[in-house]
Amino acid sequence: MDRPTNQGSREALAGRIAAVQRRIAAAAGRSGRPAAAVELLAVVKQQDDATVAAALELGLRQLAENRVQPLLARPPELLAQGRWHLIGPLQSNKVKAAMRAAAEFHALDRAALVPLLAEALAPTGQRLPVWLQVNIAGEAQKHGCAPSGAAALAAAIVATPALELRGLMALAPYSESPEAARPWFAALRELSLELRRGGALPDRSSGLSMGMSGDFEVAIEEGATLVRVGSALFRDDDAC
Repeated sequence: MDRPTNQGSREALAGRIAAVQRRIAAAAGRSGRPAAAVELLAVVKQQDDATVAAALELGLRQLAENRVQPLLARPPELLAQGRWHLIGPLQSNKVKAAMRAAAEFHALDRAALVPLLAEALAPTGQRLPVWLQVNIAGEAQKHGCAPSGAAALAAAIVATPALELRGLMALAPYSESPEAARPWFAALRELSLELRRGGALPDRSSGLSMGMSGDFEVAIEEGATLVRVGSALFRDDDAC
């Protein structure tokens, strides 16, 4: 794993960031959108603090951890420099701790979390942007509400003033072929359209958080507005 603690590794990281940004721009162009329509979220799980500091110095500001404890373990100066997203599942007993550092939450997968988040946010008066996680492929090992339950969960979120629903989030089933993810990304896009047509999802909540290092270009072609990229940014090899 690359550790950008010297000039050479910093330059390598800068090159990978630029390469990912070019790929995002190209995929956005193929979908008829500007590059600015797609937000890059840098997933820094398992990266050391020196790597994160280098990423911040190179201009990345939207950073993500998938668990609460590693997020809270980051030095305060790093937390202050970036805008931190929590992208993994959240246990009920860790909601208050998560709200100490997370500026955005990508895995709201059940109605029971909604009042807990609102309660944790109440003392600060802050409004938390959240994404409704859908288990789009119905995989038993993955979190997320069933597509059939998305309308009810969206309604619960929208009815909670402390939460701002940005849109839908999903993980495609793992495959070595990026194209294998395309039907699932298209399904999430169609679900978003269906929920908006039915009035369950406000137009302002039309975002799609989908696509990771192995398939983010396909996700963008299918309408992703945010991609969560880790290894393509932080690994020396060309694995994406």
